[in-house]
Formats: sequence, structure tokens, C-alpha cells
Amino acid sequence: MNRSSLLLVGAATASVGAVGAALYTQHVLGMQPCPWCVLQRLIFLSIAAAALIGLVAQRLGPILMIGLAVCGMAAALWQHFVAAATASCNLSFADRVMSGLTLDELAPAVFMATASCADAKVNLLGVPYEFWSLGLFVMLESLATWTLVQRLRRG
Repeated sequence: MNRSSLLLVGAATASVGAVGAALYTQHVLGMQPCPWCVLQRLIFLSIAAAALIGLVAQRLGPILMIGLAVCGMAAALWQHFVAAATASCNLSFADRVMSGLTLDELAPAVFMATASCADAKVNLLGVPYEFWSLGLFVMLESLATWTLVQRLRRG
């Protein structure tokens, strides 16, 4: 397995691990998620799928990862600067996406929002929770960009 393939496997593992960490903080530590939180979980799982696609589709996977990571960055920033300042997330973009996909019904332990955006505003080790996601989205986007560039150079 070449270096870019190993990085894609690492990206998929990190993305699934981020969702695992979110589920741990929710179900063990009692940090309840808002719609923007669960939307970011969906984006992380989608990035993991795109990374695995990248093992077969040399350019498609990293391109999908880049687009999804940018969406994740936007979601994390929106959650921090806009949604956390509002009393309700009802009928927000994140709420409509999650309810429209019915993931909250299919996998409620993972995708059901149980807190408002203001209530979900918490720090983890002194850093706003959504900034942890933002940092990982930035790293995943950088990794995908590097992988894509390497693959384009090889032809």
C-alpha cells in the first residue's frame, strides 16, 4: 500500500474516531448534541466513506473529501458564531438536513439532536467543542489536498 493510500485509511479512521468520541461524550459524559453537532457527525462519516472511495477512485475520493471537509468547516464555524447564540436550532439548515434524511429515526443514538444550540455550547479541555471538529476538518482537507496533488503529479 502506498503512502497516499495509507493516509486515506488514516483519514477514514480519524473521521470514524471523531464520531466515536462524540458518542462517548454524549452517552458517557452527558454532553447532548444539537442539530449542527449531528450534522458534523454525518459529514465525518461521509469523509470516511470518501476516503475509502479514494482507495479505488484515485482522484474522486480526495475531491469528495475536500468538498465535505469544507462543508464541515462551515458547519463548525456556523455552530460557534451563529447557532450557539440562538435559543433554538429548530428549522435551521442542519435541522432540516437531518430530519429530511430521517437519520434521526434510523439511528437515533448517533443522529438525534437532543439539545438546543445554546445548550450544546460546551468546552472540552478548555476549547469550544466545535473547534475540535473544525481542527480535524482542516487536517482532513489538508490531507486530501496533498493526496490529490500527489496523485495528479503521478498522472
